[in-house]
Amino acid sequence: MLQAFLNIWRIAELRNKIFFTLAMLAIYRIGFFIPLPGVDQSQLNAWAEKAQGTAAGNLIAYVGIFTGGSLHQSTIFGLGIMPYISASIIFQLLATVVPSLQAMQKEGPAGRQKISEYTRYVTVILCIIQAAFWLIFLQRGEKPLVYADYLNTPTFWLCGTIGLTAGTVFLMWLGEQVDRYGIGNGVSLIITAGIVSRIPAAIGEIAGSFTLGQSDTAQYHPDTVFFLIIAFIVVVAGSIIITQGQRRIPIQQAKHTRGRRVYGGQRSYLPLRVNHGGVMPIIFASSLMILPAIIFDYLNKSFPGFWALHTIADSMKMDGYLYVVLYIALIYFFAYFWTTVQFQPKEMATQLRDHGSFIPGLRPGPRTADYLEIVMERITYVGAGFLAIIAVIPTIISGVFHIPHTVSSFLGGTGLLIVVSVMLDLIQRIEASLMMRNYGGFLGGGGGSGGTRATRIRGPRS
Repeated sequence: MLQAFLNIWRIAELRNKIFFTLAMLAIYRIGFFIPLPGVDQSQLNAWAEKAQGTAAGNLIAYVGIFTGGSLHQSTIFGLGIMPYISASIIFQLLATVVPSLQAMQKEGPAGRQKISEYTRYVTVILCIIQAAFWLIFLQRGEKPLVYADYLNTPTFWLCGTIGLTAGTVFLMWLGEQVDRYGIGNGVSLIITAGIVSRIPAAIGEIAGSFTLGQSDTAQYHPDTVFFLIIAFIVVVAGSIIITQGQRRIPIQQAKHTRGRRVYGGQRSYLPLRVNHGGVMPIIFASSLMILPAIIFDYLNKSFPGFWALHTIADSMKMDGYLYVVLYIALIYFFAYFWTTVQFQPKEMATQLRDHGSFIPGLRPGPRTADYLEIVMERITYVGAGFLAIIAVIPTIISGVFHIPHTVSSFLGGTGLLIVVSVMLDLIQRIEASLMMRNYGGFLGGGGGSGGTRATRIRGPRS
Protein backbone atom coordinates (compact mmCIF):
# COMPACT_ATOMS: atom_id res chain seq x y z
CA MET A 1 0.00 0.00 0.00
CA LEU A 2 2.78 2.45 0.94
CA GLN A 3 4.66 1.56 -2.24
CA ALA A 4 1.54 2.27 -4.29
CA PHE A 5 1.24 5.74 -2.76
CA LEU A 6 4.89 6.40 -3.50
CA ASN A 7 4.39 5.30 -7.10
CA ILE A 8 1.62 7.87 -7.51
CA TRP A 9 4.04 10.75 -6.96
CA ARG A 10 6.56 9.29 -9.44
CA ILE A 11 4.13 9.76 -12.35
CA ALA A 12 4.03 13.45 -13.25
CA GLU A 13 0.69 13.27 -15.10
CA LEU A 14 -1.10 11.44 -12.28
CA ARG A 15 0.49 13.67 -9.65
CA ASN A 16 -0.68 16.82 -11.45
CA LYS A 17 -4.21 15.44 -11.78
CA ILE A 18 -4.40 14.74 -8.05
CA PHE A 19 -3.04 18.18 -7.14
CA PHE A 20 -5.52 19.83 -9.50
CA THR A 21 -8.40 17.87 -7.99
CA LEU A 22 -7.36 18.82 -4.46
CA ALA A 23 -7.10 22.47 -5.49
CA MET A 24 -10.64 22.44 -6.91
CA LEU A 25 -11.99 20.83 -3.74
CA ALA A 26 -10.17 23.45 -1.65
CA ILE A 27 -11.84 26.22 -3.68
CA TYR A 28 -15.18 24.56 -3.06
CA ARG A 29 -14.62 24.46 0.70
CA ILE A 30 -13.54 28.12 0.75
CA GLY A 31 -16.67 29.19 -1.13
CA PHE A 32 -18.82 27.22 1.30
CA PHE A 33 -18.06 29.80 4.03
CA ILE A 34 -19.04 32.89 1.97
CA PRO A 35 -22.45 33.96 3.37
CA LEU A 36 -25.39 35.37 1.48
CA PRO A 37 -25.87 39.12 2.04
CA GLY A 38 -28.66 40.10 4.39
CA VAL A 39 -29.05 36.75 6.20
CA ASP A 40 -28.74 36.78 10.00
CA GLN A 41 -26.40 33.81 10.38
CA SER A 42 -26.66 33.71 14.19
CA GLN A 43 -30.46 33.50 14.10
CA LEU A 44 -30.32 30.85 11.38
CA ASN A 45 -27.85 28.78 13.37
CA ALA A 46 -30.02 29.04 16.49
CA TRP A 47 -33.11 27.95 14.55
CA ALA A 48 -31.24 24.97 13.04
CA GLU A 49 -30.05 23.85 16.48
CA LYS A 50 -33.60 24.03 17.80
CA ALA A 51 -34.96 22.07 14.82
CA GLN A 52 -32.73 19.03 15.38
CA GLY A 53 -34.79 15.84 15.67
CA THR A 54 -37.89 17.39 14.08
CA ALA A 55 -39.16 16.91 10.53
CA ALA A 56 -37.55 20.18 9.48
CA GLY A 57 -34.30 19.06 11.10
CA ASN A 58 -34.39 15.81 9.13
CA LEU A 59 -34.84 17.84 5.96
CA ILE A 60 -31.78 19.92 6.87
CA ALA A 61 -29.70 16.79 7.49
CA TYR A 62 -30.79 15.24 4.19
CA VAL A 63 -30.18 18.36 2.11
CA GLY A 64 -26.82 18.77 3.85
CA ILE A 65 -25.59 15.56 2.22
CA PHE A 66 -25.81 17.16 -1.22
CA THR A 67 -25.01 20.74 -0.30
CA GLY A 68 -21.68 19.78 1.23
CA GLY A 69 -22.45 20.57 4.85
CA SER A 70 -25.52 21.82 6.69
CA LEU A 71 -27.97 24.68 6.42
CA HIS A 72 -26.84 26.09 9.77
CA GLN A 73 -25.41 28.89 7.64
CA SER A 74 -26.74 30.22 4.37
CA THR A 75 -23.88 30.65 1.88
CA ILE A 76 -23.52 31.07 -1.86
CA PHE A 77 -23.13 27.27 -2.07
CA GLY A 78 -26.30 26.76 -0.02
CA LEU A 79 -28.04 24.76 -2.76
CA GLY A 80 -24.91 22.74 -3.43
CA ILE A 81 -24.81 20.48 -6.45
CA MET A 82 -28.29 19.07 -5.83
CA PRO A 83 -30.07 20.94 -8.69
CA TYR A 84 -27.57 19.53 -11.18
CA ILE A 85 -28.05 16.01 -9.80
CA SER A 86 -31.82 16.41 -9.99
CA ALA A 87 -31.61 17.58 -13.60
CA SER A 88 -29.33 14.66 -14.50
CA ILE A 89 -31.75 12.16 -12.94
CA ILE A 90 -34.66 13.75 -14.79
CA PHE A 91 -32.94 13.32 -18.15
CA GLN A 92 -31.87 9.77 -17.30
CA LEU A 93 -35.50 8.86 -16.69
CA LEU A 94 -36.76 10.77 -19.72
CA ALA A 95 -34.20 9.08 -21.97
CA THR A 96 -35.94 5.76 -21.36
CA VAL A 97 -39.42 6.96 -22.40
CA VAL A 98 -38.88 9.86 -24.85
CA PRO A 99 -37.95 8.59 -28.34
CA SER A 100 -36.14 11.79 -29.35
CA LEU A 101 -33.83 11.58 -26.31
CA GLN A 102 -33.24 7.88 -26.98
CA ALA A 103 -32.20 8.69 -30.55
CA MET A 104 -29.99 11.51 -29.27
CA GLN A 105 -28.18 9.12 -26.91
CA LYS A 106 -27.49 6.71 -29.76
CA GLU A 107 -25.81 9.47 -31.78
CA GLY A 108 -22.69 9.13 -29.65
CA PRO A 109 -20.62 12.01 -28.22
CA ALA A 110 -22.54 14.67 -30.16
CA GLY A 111 -25.89 13.49 -28.78
CA ARG A 112 -24.59 13.19 -25.23
CA GLN A 113 -23.14 16.69 -25.46
CA LYS A 114 -26.55 18.01 -26.51
CA ILE A 115 -28.21 16.26 -23.55
CA SER A 116 -25.57 17.77 -21.24
CA GLU A 117 -26.44 21.20 -22.59
CA TYR A 118 -30.13 20.64 -21.86
CA THR A 119 -29.19 19.42 -18.38
CA ARG A 120 -27.37 22.69 -17.65
CA TYR A 121 -30.40 24.75 -18.72
CA VAL A 122 -32.71 22.73 -16.48
CA THR A 123 -30.20 23.08 -13.65
CA VAL A 124 -30.44 26.88 -13.83
CA ILE A 125 -34.26 26.70 -13.79
CA LEU A 126 -34.23 24.39 -10.75
CA CYS A 127 -31.75 26.70 -9.01
CA ILE A 128 -34.04 29.69 -9.44
CA ILE A 129 -37.05 27.75 -8.12
CA GLN A 130 -35.22 26.31 -5.11
CA ALA A 131 -33.57 29.66 -4.35
CA ALA A 132 -37.00 31.33 -4.31
CA PHE A 133 -38.36 28.76 -1.83
CA TRP A 134 -35.31 29.17 0.41
CA LEU A 135 -35.55 32.96 0.40
CA ILE A 136 -39.26 32.77 1.22
CA PHE A 137 -38.47 30.50 4.16
CA LEU A 138 -35.84 32.91 5.45
CA GLN A 139 -38.27 35.86 5.39
CA ARG A 140 -41.39 34.13 6.70
CA GLY A 141 -42.18 32.69 10.13
CA GLU A 142 -42.60 34.10 13.59
CA LYS A 143 -39.06 35.49 13.60
CA PRO A 144 -37.51 36.24 10.18
CA LEU A 145 -33.95 35.08 9.67
CA VAL A 146 -33.06 38.16 7.61
CA TYR A 147 -31.92 41.55 8.86
CA ALA A 148 -34.71 44.13 9.01
CA ASP A 149 -33.05 46.38 6.43
CA TYR A 150 -33.13 43.58 3.82
CA LEU A 151 -36.49 42.05 4.66
CA ASN A 152 -38.77 41.76 1.56
CA THR A 153 -36.60 44.12 -0.49
CA PRO A 154 -35.90 43.64 -4.23
CA THR A 155 -32.17 43.88 -3.48
CA PHE A 156 -32.28 40.88 -1.18
CA TRP A 157 -34.32 38.83 -3.65
CA LEU A 158 -32.01 39.70 -6.54
CA CYS A 159 -28.77 39.10 -4.61
CA GLY A 160 -30.06 35.90 -3.02
CA THR A 161 -31.35 34.35 -6.25
CA ILE A 162 -28.27 35.29 -8.29
CA GLY A 163 -25.91 34.23 -5.51
CA LEU A 164 -27.44 30.77 -4.98
CA THR A 165 -27.82 30.11 -8.72
CA ALA A 166 -24.27 31.27 -9.50
CA GLY A 167 -22.94 29.13 -6.65
CA THR A 168 -24.51 25.95 -8.04
CA VAL A 169 -23.39 26.75 -11.59
CA PHE A 170 -19.87 27.36 -10.32
CA LEU A 171 -19.88 23.99 -8.54
CA MET A 172 -21.08 22.37 -11.75
CA TRP A 173 -18.17 24.03 -13.58
CA LEU A 174 -15.73 22.82 -10.90
CA GLY A 175 -16.98 19.28 -11.39
CA GLU A 176 -16.48 19.51 -15.15
CA GLN A 177 -12.94 20.84 -14.68
CA VAL A 178 -12.12 17.89 -12.41
CA ASP A 179 -13.50 15.56 -15.09
CA ARG A 180 -11.38 17.22 -17.78
CA TYR A 181 -8.10 18.03 -16.04
CA GLY A 182 -8.31 16.14 -12.75
CA ILE A 183 -8.79 12.56 -11.65
CA GLY A 184 -12.40 12.46 -12.89
CA ASN A 185 -15.86 11.97 -11.34
CA GLY A 186 -15.85 15.60 -10.22
CA VAL A 187 -19.47 16.00 -9.09
CA SER A 188 -19.31 12.90 -6.90
CA LEU A 189 -16.02 14.06 -5.38
CA ILE A 190 -17.61 17.40 -4.45
CA ILE A 191 -20.45 15.59 -2.67
CA THR A 192 -17.98 13.29 -0.94
CA ALA A 193 -15.86 16.23 0.22
CA GLY A 194 -18.93 17.78 1.82
CA ILE A 195 -19.79 14.55 3.64
CA VAL A 196 -16.25 13.89 4.83
CA SER A 197 -15.94 17.49 6.07
CA ARG A 198 -18.48 16.66 8.79
CA ILE A 199 -16.27 13.95 10.33
CA PRO A 200 -14.20 16.36 12.52
CA ALA A 201 -17.41 17.79 14.00
CA ALA A 202 -18.68 14.29 14.82
CA ILE A 203 -15.36 13.32 16.41
CA GLY A 204 -15.33 16.56 18.40
CA GLU A 205 -18.84 15.86 19.66
CA ILE A 206 -17.78 12.40 20.84
CA ALA A 207 -14.64 13.77 22.49
CA GLY A 208 -16.59 16.51 24.26
CA SER A 209 -18.97 14.03 25.93
CA PHE A 210 -16.47 11.18 26.55
CA THR A 211 -15.31 9.95 29.93
CA LEU A 212 -13.27 6.95 31.06
CA GLY A 213 -15.26 6.46 34.25
CA GLN A 214 -18.95 6.12 34.99
CA SER A 215 -20.78 9.43 34.83
CA ASP A 216 -24.43 10.31 34.39
CA THR A 217 -23.64 13.48 32.46
CA ALA A 218 -21.23 11.89 29.97
CA GLN A 219 -22.88 10.43 26.89
CA TYR A 220 -19.98 8.38 25.52
CA HIS A 221 -18.17 5.71 27.53
CA PRO A 222 -15.32 3.42 26.40
CA ASP A 223 -17.71 0.56 25.58
CA THR A 224 -19.91 2.90 23.51
CA VAL A 225 -16.97 4.29 21.55
CA PHE A 226 -15.60 0.76 21.00
CA PHE A 227 -19.00 -0.33 19.68
CA LEU A 228 -19.17 2.66 17.32
CA ILE A 229 -15.70 1.88 15.92
CA ILE A 230 -16.49 -1.81 15.35
CA ALA A 231 -19.88 -0.98 13.84
CA PHE A 232 -18.30 1.55 11.49
CA ILE A 233 -15.69 -0.98 10.30
CA VAL A 234 -18.30 -3.72 9.78
CA VAL A 235 -20.73 -1.45 7.92
CA VAL A 236 -18.01 -0.06 5.64
CA ALA A 237 -16.72 -3.57 4.88
CA GLY A 238 -20.25 -4.75 4.11
CA SER A 239 -20.87 -1.73 1.89
CA ILE A 240 -17.71 -2.46 -0.11
CA ILE A 241 -18.62 -6.13 -0.51
CA ILE A 242 -22.16 -5.49 -1.71
CA THR A 243 -21.10 -2.57 -3.93
CA GLN A 244 -18.54 -4.76 -5.68
CA GLY A 245 -20.76 -7.88 -5.62
CA GLN A 246 -21.64 -9.39 -9.00
CA ARG A 247 -23.58 -12.30 -10.40
CA ARG A 248 -21.50 -13.59 -13.30
CA ILE A 249 -23.51 -15.09 -16.15
CA PRO A 250 -21.36 -17.43 -18.34
CA ILE A 251 -21.16 -16.35 -21.99
CA GLN A 252 -20.00 -18.55 -24.86
CA GLN A 253 -18.86 -17.08 -28.16
CA ALA A 254 -19.87 -18.92 -31.30
CA LYS A 255 -17.17 -20.41 -33.50
CA HIS A 256 -16.66 -18.94 -36.97
CA THR A 257 -14.82 -20.76 -39.75
CA ARG A 258 -13.01 -18.56 -42.23
CA GLY A 259 -11.03 -20.48 -44.77
CA ARG A 260 -9.12 -23.12 -42.87
CA ARG A 261 -9.10 -21.27 -39.56
CA VAL A 262 -11.64 -21.35 -36.75
CA TYR A 263 -12.22 -18.14 -34.80
CA GLY A 264 -14.14 -17.54 -31.58
CA GLY A 265 -15.26 -20.14 -29.10
CA GLN A 266 -13.92 -18.30 -26.05
CA ARG A 267 -15.81 -18.35 -22.76
CA SER A 268 -16.38 -15.19 -20.74
CA TYR A 269 -18.99 -13.87 -18.36
CA LEU A 270 -21.59 -11.13 -18.15
CA PRO A 271 -21.36 -9.29 -14.77
CA LEU A 272 -24.69 -8.28 -13.21
CA ARG A 273 -24.30 -6.03 -10.17
CA VAL A 274 -26.11 -7.11 -7.02
CA ASN A 275 -26.73 -3.49 -6.09
CA HIS A 276 -27.58 -2.30 -9.58
CA GLY A 277 -29.45 0.78 -8.37
CA GLY A 278 -26.54 2.02 -6.29
CA VAL A 279 -27.54 4.73 -3.84
CA MET A 280 -30.49 6.00 -5.91
CA PRO A 281 -33.24 3.97 -4.13
CA ILE A 282 -32.21 5.42 -0.76
CA ILE A 283 -32.13 8.94 -2.22
CA PHE A 284 -35.64 8.63 -3.68
CA ALA A 285 -37.04 6.98 -0.54
CA SER A 286 -35.48 9.59 1.77
CA SER A 287 -36.86 12.40 -0.39
CA LEU A 288 -40.41 11.07 -0.26
CA MET A 289 -40.32 10.30 3.47
CA ILE A 290 -39.45 13.90 4.34
CA LEU A 291 -42.74 15.33 3.01
CA PRO A 292 -45.27 13.26 5.04
CA ALA A 293 -43.19 13.76 8.20
CA ILE A 294 -43.35 17.53 7.74
CA ILE A 295 -47.09 17.46 6.92
CA PHE A 296 -48.10 15.35 9.95
CA ASP A 297 -45.84 17.38 12.23
CA TYR A 298 -47.54 20.58 11.04
CA LEU A 299 -51.05 19.09 11.45
CA ASN A 300 -50.20 17.84 14.94
CA LYS A 301 -49.15 21.33 16.00
CA SER A 302 -52.18 22.95 14.32
CA PHE A 303 -54.72 20.52 15.84
CA PRO A 304 -53.29 19.43 19.21
CA GLY A 305 -56.57 17.86 20.35
CA PHE A 306 -56.60 14.97 17.84
CA TRP A 307 -54.84 11.95 19.42
CA ALA A 308 -54.71 10.16 16.05
CA LEU A 309 -52.63 12.93 14.50
CA HIS A 310 -50.34 12.92 17.54
CA THR A 311 -49.83 9.15 17.26
CA ILE A 312 -49.13 9.29 13.52
CA ALA A 313 -46.78 12.27 13.92
CA ASP A 314 -44.77 10.39 16.59
CA SER A 315 -44.58 7.23 14.48
CA MET A 316 -43.47 9.25 11.44
CA LYS A 317 -40.34 10.50 13.21
CA MET A 318 -37.03 8.96 12.14
CA ASP A 319 -37.10 6.46 15.02
CA GLY A 320 -40.82 5.68 14.66
CA TYR A 321 -41.99 2.22 13.56
CA LEU A 322 -44.27 3.54 10.80
CA TYR A 323 -41.43 5.62 9.35
CA VAL A 324 -39.06 2.63 9.31
CA VAL A 325 -41.62 0.30 7.70
CA LEU A 326 -42.56 2.78 4.97
CA TYR A 327 -38.89 3.63 4.44
CA ILE A 328 -37.98 -0.01 3.82
CA ALA A 329 -40.98 -0.50 1.52
CA LEU A 330 -40.02 2.55 -0.56
CA ILE A 331 -36.41 1.36 -0.81
CA TYR A 332 -37.59 -1.96 -2.25
CA PHE A 333 -39.97 -0.21 -4.63
CA PHE A 334 -37.39 2.22 -5.98
CA ALA A 335 -34.73 -0.52 -6.18
CA TYR A 336 -36.94 -2.46 -8.59
CA PHE A 337 -38.09 0.72 -10.33
CA TRP A 338 -34.55 1.99 -10.96
CA THR A 339 -33.40 -1.45 -12.12
CA THR A 340 -36.34 -1.66 -14.53
CA VAL A 341 -35.50 1.75 -15.95
CA GLN A 342 -31.75 1.21 -16.28
CA PHE A 343 -31.51 -2.52 -17.02
CA GLN A 344 -32.76 -3.49 -20.50
CA PRO A 345 -32.63 -7.30 -20.89
CA LYS A 346 -34.05 -7.26 -24.43
CA GLU A 347 -31.37 -4.90 -25.70
CA MET A 348 -28.69 -6.90 -23.90
CA ALA A 349 -29.94 -10.16 -25.44
CA THR A 350 -30.00 -8.53 -28.88
CA GLN A 351 -26.41 -7.30 -28.48
CA LEU A 352 -25.25 -10.78 -27.45
CA ARG A 353 -26.91 -12.30 -30.49
CA ASP A 354 -25.48 -9.68 -32.85
CA HIS A 355 -21.96 -10.32 -31.51
CA GLY A 356 -22.32 -14.06 -31.95
CA SER A 357 -22.46 -14.81 -28.21
CA PHE A 358 -24.98 -16.81 -26.20
CA ILE A 359 -25.65 -18.18 -22.73
CA PRO A 360 -25.05 -21.95 -22.67
CA GLY A 361 -28.34 -23.86 -22.60
CA LEU A 362 -30.44 -20.90 -23.77
CA ARG A 363 -31.43 -19.81 -27.24
CA PRO A 364 -30.43 -16.27 -28.26
CA GLY A 365 -33.28 -13.78 -28.28
CA PRO A 366 -36.41 -13.81 -26.08
CA ARG A 367 -35.33 -16.83 -23.98
CA THR A 368 -32.07 -15.08 -23.07
CA ALA A 369 -33.90 -11.83 -22.25
CA ASP A 370 -36.37 -13.65 -19.97
CA TYR A 371 -33.51 -15.41 -18.17
CA LEU A 372 -31.60 -12.17 -17.61
CA GLU A 373 -34.75 -10.49 -16.30
CA ILE A 374 -35.43 -13.32 -13.81
CA VAL A 375 -31.85 -13.29 -12.55
CA MET A 376 -31.87 -9.51 -12.13
CA GLU A 377 -35.16 -9.63 -10.20
CA ARG A 378 -33.70 -12.13 -7.74
CA ILE A 379 -30.42 -10.33 -7.11
CA THR A 380 -32.26 -6.99 -6.88
CA TYR A 381 -34.22 -8.43 -3.96
CA VAL A 382 -30.95 -9.14 -2.15
CA GLY A 383 -29.48 -5.74 -3.06
CA ALA A 384 -32.60 -3.91 -1.87
CA GLY A 385 -32.49 -5.81 1.43
CA PHE A 386 -28.91 -4.69 1.94
CA LEU A 387 -29.83 -1.07 1.16
CA ALA A 388 -32.70 -1.26 3.65
CA ILE A 389 -30.37 -2.53 6.39
CA ILE A 390 -27.79 0.18 5.67
CA ALA A 391 -30.51 2.85 5.64
CA VAL A 392 -32.09 1.97 9.00
CA ILE A 393 -28.85 1.27 10.93
CA PRO A 394 -28.33 4.98 11.86
CA THR A 395 -31.96 5.25 13.01
CA ILE A 396 -31.75 2.10 15.17
CA ILE A 397 -28.42 3.04 16.75
CA SER A 398 -29.58 6.61 17.37
CA GLY A 399 -32.77 5.39 19.06
CA VAL A 400 -31.22 2.58 21.14
CA PHE A 401 -28.05 4.36 22.31
CA HIS A 402 -29.47 7.91 22.18
CA ILE A 403 -26.65 9.02 19.88
CA PRO A 404 -27.14 12.25 17.88
CA HIS A 405 -27.80 11.90 14.18
CA THR A 406 -24.60 13.79 13.36
CA VAL A 407 -22.65 10.78 14.73
CA SER A 408 -24.93 7.87 13.80
CA SER A 409 -25.20 9.05 10.17
CA PHE A 410 -21.65 7.79 9.54
CA LEU A 411 -22.76 4.23 10.39
CA GLY A 412 -24.97 3.89 7.34
CA GLY A 413 -27.41 5.71 5.12
CA THR A 414 -26.97 7.68 1.94
CA GLY A 415 -23.79 9.50 2.94
CA LEU A 416 -21.83 6.35 3.75
CA LEU A 417 -22.82 4.62 0.50
CA ILE A 418 -21.87 7.69 -1.52
CA VAL A 419 -18.45 7.92 0.14
CA VAL A 420 -17.77 4.18 -0.31
CA SER A 421 -18.84 4.19 -3.97
CA VAL A 422 -16.82 7.30 -4.83
CA MET A 423 -13.71 6.11 -2.99
CA LEU A 424 -13.87 2.73 -4.76
CA ASP A 425 -14.16 4.50 -8.11
CA LEU A 426 -11.23 6.79 -7.21
CA ILE A 427 -9.04 3.81 -6.27
CA GLN A 428 -9.94 2.04 -9.51
CA ARG A 429 -8.99 5.12 -11.55
CA ILE A 430 -5.62 5.43 -9.80
CA GLU A 431 -5.09 1.67 -10.06
CA ALA A 432 -5.71 1.76 -13.83
CA SER A 433 -3.28 4.65 -14.25
CA LEU A 434 -0.58 2.83 -12.26
CA MET A 435 -1.06 -0.47 -14.08
CA MET A 436 -0.93 1.26 -17.46
CA ARG A 437 2.58 2.45 -16.62
CA ASN A 438 3.65 -0.94 -15.21
CA TYR A 439 3.58 0.14 -11.57
CA GLY A 440 2.29 -1.98 -8.70
CA GLY A 441 -1.18 -0.80 -7.72
CA PHE A 442 -3.14 -0.91 -4.47
CA LEU A 443 -4.14 -4.54 -5.12
CA GLY A 444 -0.56 -5.69 -5.54
CA GLY A 445 -0.64 -6.15 -9.30
CA GLY A 446 1.44 -4.55 -11.99
CA GLY A 447 5.15 -4.37 -12.48
CA GLY A 448 6.52 -5.86 -9.27
CA SER A 449 7.01 -4.58 -5.78
CA GLY A 450 9.94 -2.40 -6.70
CA GLY A 451 7.80 -0.15 -8.87
CA THR A 452 10.02 -0.58 -11.92
CA ARG A 453 9.28 1.78 -14.73
CA ALA A 454 7.85 0.37 -17.93
CA THR A 455 10.38 -0.20 -20.70
CA ARG A 456 10.04 2.45 -23.37
CA ILE A 457 9.87 1.31 -26.95
CA ARG A 458 12.23 3.36 -29.06
CA GLY A 459 12.09 3.56 -32.80
CA PRO A 460 15.09 3.32 -35.07
CA ARG A 461 17.46 6.25 -34.98
CA SER A 462 17.52 8.42 -38.05
